[in-house]
Amino acid sequence: MHTNPLYHHSRRRIRWLLVGWIFAISAIAYLDRVNVSIAGSSIQKEFGLDNTQLGWVFSSFVIGYALFQAPGGRLADRFGPRKILSVATIWWAVFTALVTTVPAGIPGAIAVVLAARFLLGVGEAMVFPASNRMVAAWIPSQERGLANGLIFAGVGAGAGVTPPLITLILLHYGWRWSFWICAAIGLMAGLVWYLIARDRPEGHPWIRDAEIRHIRAGRPKLTEAEPGVTLAWGTILGSRNVWALTISYFAFGYASYIFFTWFFIYLNTVRGLDLKASALFGMLPFLAMAAFAPLGGYISDRLTKHYGKRVGRSGLPVVSMAIAAVLMVFAMQARDARVASIVLAAGAGALYLSTSCFWSVTADIGGDAAGSVSGVMNMGNQIGGALTASVTPLLAKSFGWPSSFLVAAALCMMGSLVWLTVDPVRILSRKPLKDFAGINR
Repeated sequence: MHTNPLYHHSRRRIRWLLVGWIFAISAIAYLDRVNVSIAGSSIQKEFGLDNTQLGWVFSSFVIGYALFQAPGGRLADRFGPRKILSVATIWWAVFTALVTTVPAGIPGAIAVVLAARFLLGVGEAMVFPASNRMVAAWIPSQERGLANGLIFAGVGAGAGVTPPLITLILLHYGWRWSFWICAAIGLMAGLVWYLIARDRPEGHPWIRDAEIRHIRAGRPKLTEAEPGVTLAWGTILGSRNVWALTISYFAFGYASYIFFTWFFIYLNTVRGLDLKASALFGMLPFLAMAAFAPLGGYISDRLTKHYGKRVGRSGLPVVSMAIAAVLMVFAMQARDARVASIVLAAGAGALYLSTSCFWSVTADIGGDAAGSVSGVMNMGNQIGGALTASVTPLLAKSFGWPSSFLVAAALCMMGSLVWLTVDPVRILSRKPLKDFAGINR
């Protein structure tokens, strides 16, 4: 007899319980990530930083995050998403809090802050490759669009909650308290994940046989036929599909990171909105992301069901990334700050319609190595984000702020066209590796 209330509530849909909690973890991860952009002005004043140096703080996180995507994915493939996501939440809580302990007056204070942000990025790098490994094991192929859409809705939800929440804490208690609260929330989320998650459905004590049969029926055959075989790095890096996804996700990352790093400061210092108005309108792109990510996943699943993966997985991002590019261009023509904010938010939403397609395709073609494959792809995304954090103020200083968004729009259009070369049904071939014995724990 099960006494846990979560069991009775979710025994028919354990896979969606796990997806829902990864939604929460991804929201908290972005809360930890974006808080520095909201607290950026306070940190600048305390440490005496100019915009270029603040860009280094943004970029240091993204560099650590980018470099450890593929290793983080391989760790998830090897040890399973349950352990890796739990370790990741503890890691990032520690380094989020560590930033607050750096005294502004000590020699080399900026170097310590950069190191702490870099190591925070290393910890958070494990989150989405590990979540995609969970999707590959737990979610039937026909449901992966919606599942990934819900997971990445957490990105928009976390980033959307951040401006008002961090602003409120900052105004009443200072920027350090905002970091401490984010760290505590992360620790609690990691503990709950470890208690409710298992690496494979067959090992979960709450799941019913009917759900296991449903999951098995919908997984690509390679996941069932070769559970102990993973992909060699040469196979992953030699795939045209993986390179196309990585290049397009680079463009996606460059465009999306403008919102995560400079958008609040852009509204406040360039468009002239006060702190509260900047926080309010700064929420809009993230609310759009939270709404459009699951919508895009749902649309992708429906199109895939009726017209196949070429249309449902590849066709949708061709259209949505092109729309995002057009809306960014239009926003730069708006004189009113509020109108520009709304149009840019619509562009962010259009961009996030494509999110689930990137991750669903890597889960399908990667199978038991989905963590590694999606880690390589997401490395491209984060390299784009690192460039955004540092290049945006340089472009703004040299050519004006509209140039920063126009470059992002051009890259979105490029990313749209690259999707035309992606074959979402071409599974990566397997080669046995003796030192990886599977993760069916």
